[in-house]
Amino acid sequence: MRADHASFACGAALGFLGDLATGDPRRGHPVAAFGRAALAAERGLWRDHRGYGALHTALCAGGAAAGAALLTRAVRAVVGRRRADIALTAAATWAVLGGTTLGREARAIGGALAAGDVETARERLPHLCGRDPQALDAQAIARAVVESVAENTSDAVVGALVWGAVGGVPGLVAFRAVNTLDAMVGHKSPRYRRFGWAAARLDDVAGWPGARLTAALATVAGPDPRGALRAWRRDGQRHPSPNAGPVEASFAGALGVRLGGTLTYSGRVEHRPVLGGGGRPVRGGDIDRAVRLSRRVGALALVTSVTARLVVGRVLSDRGGFLTGRGGAPGKRRGSR
Repeated sequence: MRADHASFACGAALGFLGDLATGDPRRGHPVAAFGRAALAAERGLWRDHRGYGALHTALCAGGAAAGAALLTRAVRAVVGRRRADIALTAAATWAVLGGTTLGREARAIGGALAAGDVETARERLPHLCGRDPQALDAQAIARAVVESVAENTSDAVVGALVWGAVGGVPGLVAFRAVNTLDAMVGHKSPRYRRFGWAAARLDDVAGWPGARLTAALATVAGPDPRGALRAWRRDGQRHPSPNAGPVEASFAGALGVRLGGTLTYSGRVEHRPVLGGGGRPVRGGDIDRAVRLSRRVGALALVTSVTARLVVGRVLSDRGGFLTGRGGAPGKRRGSR
């Protein structure tokens, strides 16, 4: 039991370092392959009905988790449990994490804004979020990037590590599958309002623990812990998303900026509450600050998840040993009276 948890720790650390070193490949990414499979399933199952959307979500997310579990079992049988667990955990962690690519894309937009090239910044913005870039000026683009960095720190880094600590390789894969499905069909367009309902609700549930851990770590790691905690408490529940709210509010307070407000998605205008109302408007230079905060949060999330799994594993192992007679009170031998 303890060896399994140690294997997860080693594999998760290796996968995290792999993401730092390489980021996402331009071609052949496993998540992209999953997206193509989910799109093919959608073509066959789509109906303007919640039930068909729930079936699509169950098939895609459940199939991904089951496939990861079967692969783990098969590789263990060939190469041995410990080596297989380390290798598969490292590969899965690298595949599901997106922190390095997130920071790279955000900084590319920040560099364009610093050079006064708003058109290039608009062209790159869809790599991070689904807003209509033509409706945004430089300040609104910077705000959109900081908000995307905050939200995706939870979705693409912390949440995955949390579920990896809970469920190992299947947990890592299942979380990323759910998050990808939400990005594909979970938005409120006419096509997906009903069909994507299940994916969106499942993503809310799966993202809940990671979002709270992200907010807590941003509070601890940010330059203004009191401001982050104050904004989280005051504004976190005002956001329409139960998970984006705490994350964006804590980032806003930590960085001393205002997030939220009017947003435009494909011609649809949303007026969201302001998060971090005591802060100043976002500037282009805040993008790099947000990326640095995101990286600190990601590193702390790795340490937290690995430590939690090791501690829980040790407790369960000790309790199991006590119940089976392998442990006992200090100073007593088995069979003594």
